Amino acid sequence: MIPQRTATSSTLTLHVNDTAHTVTVDHRATLLDVLREQLHLTGSKKGCDHGQCGACTVLLEGRRANSCLLLAVAYDGAHLTTVEGLGDEEHPHPLQQAFHERDAFQCGYCTPGQIVSGVGMLSEAAEGHPSHATPAAALQRATGAPVELDRDEIRERMSGNICRCGAYPHIVEAIEDVMAYTGGHSDAAHAPRRSDSDAVPAR
Repeated sequence: MIPQRTATSSTLTLHVNDTAHTVTVDHRATLLDVLREQLHLTGSKKGCDHGQCGACTVLLEGRRANSCLLLAVAYDGAHLTTVEGLGDEEHPHPLQQAFHERDAFQCGYCTPGQIVSGVGMLSEAAEGHPSHATPAAALQRATGAPVELDRDEIRERMSGNICRCGAYPHIVEAIEDVMAYTGGHSDAAHAPRRSDSDAVPAR
């Protein structure tokens, strides 16, 4: 398809969950609008619509992003991962399975964003990115080695995702389970999809 542009819309290509989609979008449409309304990927939720609740979290070029704040027209050619791209019912991502086993949700509205954010957070920690909870001694070393994730680190790094039901303790436990399953946080973000016969270790 030849890219088209008018005063109010443009044609662009988005690579979502390893599939290229060419769509014509209104210049006012956000990535969240396009994902939900044009690509019918409804896992990403519209919560606050102000980038404060995290329900719309996706991975944009591998990093966490609030899709409700990003105008789709600015991301022609971008690569995105939504919760649908992490796993499915038969082969869930380890974090999806851990959320299920830990009952890390109640109403479930925030759960897709929580899971995507958790996967992105584990990747950021594996790459050595600090948070406000990272001890000063670790910051001074600045080795680029993976950050050790204790509960304070997990809570701080997940603080951009709000759960109105208050399932935070189980969310932390689910992330800890995935760290144990992968043998450490360094591989958790890119863990292979599992069959139901695989078990996330209980803590």
